[in-house]
Amino acid sequence: MGKKTKLMMLGPPGAGKGTQAQRLASRMGIPQISTGDMLRAAKKSGSEMGKKAAEYMDKGHLVPDQVVIGIVEESLKSPDVADGFILDGFPRTVEQAEALDSLGIKLDAVLNIQVDEDVLVKRLGGRRACLTCGATYHVEHNPSKEEDICDKCGSETIQRDDDKPEAIRTRMGAYRGKTAPLIEFYRERGRLYDFDGAQSPDEVTAAIMSVIEE
Repeated sequence: MGKKTKLMMLGPPGAGKGTQAQRLASRMGIPQISTGDMLRAAKKSGSEMGKKAAEYMDKGHLVPDQVVIGIVEESLKSPDVADGFILDGFPRTVEQAEALDSLGIKLDAVLNIQVDEDVLVKRLGGRRACLTCGATYHVEHNPSKEEDICDKCGSETIQRDDDKPEAIRTRMGAYRGKTAPLIEFYRERGRLYDFDGAQSPDEVTAAIMSVIEE
């Protein structure tokens, strides 16, 4: 099989999907496309689908599947993605995955980064954020010079509510509920590849590249 260029990232919060997607996009010269990016671009373009999306976005409502799928179709048929793409945040459900297939857009590989829940709780639970300037730190991997004080502006750093253990486990439960069927959907079709997200970012990147270039 030739090089895989139509890719999708899967994995729980804190698994490192964004980091890997950015690395792959840079290394392969293909765009990383998030659902949010597509919706904002469609809204700005003024296309019919973009106008429909804007109606919901301007009111702060979720954009319905039918509209999102239409925008994905527009986005993935543009010249910008002729050489490939990395989807981040779409599809989120089996219904969306089926719709993507029905559009004739077949993914070459779904990159599923797996991390044990206890590791994720420790990883996400160590994050700290500055209340004033928004700078981010990690108590183990990127601590501020003075505990709970921002290096940049001297304000207090805090642990966000959604980074507390109980909130992380709630997010993980929601992820499993929505995504487990999607994982099986792509596994049954031979397009799912699992990676150990507890490894270092470099090791994960190397493992992904070996699959993409096989």
